[in-house]
Amino acid sequence: MSDSKVNREYKDRLFKFIFGHPDNKEWTLSLYNAMNGSHYTEPDDLTFNTIEDAVYMGMKNDVSFLIADTFNFYEHQSTFNPNMPMRLLIYAGMIYDSYIETHEDYHRFSSLQQHAPTPKCVCFYNGVKETEDRVVLKLSDAFTPGSDPDIEVRVTMININYGHNGELLKDCKALNDYSYFVYSVRKNLKRTRNFAVAIDLAIAEMPEDSLIKPFLMTNRAEVKSMFITEYDEARTFAEQRAEGREQGLEEGRAEGRAEGRAEGKLQAFMELVKDGVLSVSQAAEKVHMTVPEFEAKMQTV
Repeated sequence: MSDSKVNREYKDRLFKFIFGHPDNKEWTLSLYNAMNGSHYTEPDDLTFNTIEDAVYMGMKNDVSFLIADTFNFYEHQSTFNPNMPMRLLIYAGMIYDSYIETHEDYHRFSSLQQHAPTPKCVCFYNGVKETEDRVVLKLSDAFTPGSDPDIEVRVTMININYGHNGELLKDCKALNDYSYFVYSVRKNLKRTRNFAVAIDLAIAEMPEDSLIKPFLMTNRAEVKSMFITEYDEARTFAEQRAEGREQGLEEGRAEGRAEGRAEGKLQAFMELVKDGVLSVSQAAEKVHMTVPEFEAKMQTV
């Protein structure tokens, strides 16, 4: 793999890397069809409008696109997040603002009703915490109980862990492949205790007719870095949150989460160096350390 490939900034989530990639429009279209019972066949009918540079609560907009006069906001979460409606409110505001600014036929001060695409908000969840197959999260739940808010946002959270929502996974093979891949990585990780090995095994175990297997193989370095970082963040957050509850100290909980995330991130990038995915200098830069500091840490594990 070339250096230019390895030098990518690994900021995207694996879900976004698969379903928000311009080269994979047919997979995104298949996911849309499966979600809506539609039968669109032309990937170019879909136009991505993902907010690449917006950061809110530490995360970017995952995948959003326009098709069939609907704005579709697809987010992915590996930890349960009841605050997703607030995030989608922010993202949707940015998208609609851009839509109004770029469409000359939309007259915001007109006395006539102006038309705009319908928003559809979905969160795809594949965390380890058991949840129902479908849960509707509402923005109004964040407001004072008993109040009568004038703004509402509904987000349908879909459990895409392997074994859940079978019909949806059957109707979208790319989503089924993604769900199986995540399941396989977790299974192999329990056996090998090594992220890189678990991911390599999971890719190798995928059926030859898998839609996403060639993509995962071609982009193996990116897949490893994104999966390791995302998985470690989710695991560390859960562990430190549990420890904080046991201690009963709010300050200790916050500090523990921060320290745990930093240590987990360091361990993940050490694994990438050991497996030849990143150089020592690249990994050190990502964890904000000097090369000697990073090398010293590697010698202690």
